[in-house]
Amino acid sequence: MNTQSQSTDDLRDLYRELILDHARSPRHFGKLESTSHQAEGINPLCGDKLRLYLKIDADQTISAVNFEGSGCAISVASASLLTETINGLSTERALDYYANVVYLLTGVDAANPEIRLDLGKLKALEGVREFPSRVKCATLAWHALHSAINNTNDTVSTE
Repeated sequence: MNTQSQSTDDLRDLYRELILDHARSPRHFGKLESTSHQAEGINPLCGDKLRLYLKIDADQTISAVNFEGSGCAISVASASLLTETINGLSTERALDYYANVVYLLTGVDAANPEIRLDLGKLKALEGVREFPSRVKCATLAWHALHSAINNTNDTVSTE
């Protein structure tokens, strides 16, 4: 095995472990009592269901974020990674992450295509692209984020 192939395999293993860690021990899990924004997301094909809670301050900073619900490992891990990423960010920057993650997973620009961020740990989700039926699992929490920030009060469905 050449060095580049070994490095790629090592990176995939590291990403797989990160996904499993977040699925087994999700961060910011549970209902957030004091919220200003929230949204529900469902993925009927996989059975994923979550509610995302945000506390957005007057200066548009996300000062708290939690989620609750159930779903497959990819859905839970993606929601957990989302909460770690956006906590403390402005809503504008959180929406930039939304657009970048949707692009990472689907190849489709969701918004602000000119803004490309360093996704850090979120790149662990990139491997999901190889499994098209699982992309909706990974994007569910991100679509709920978009809905919550925009205060649409709609239930987001992947269908």
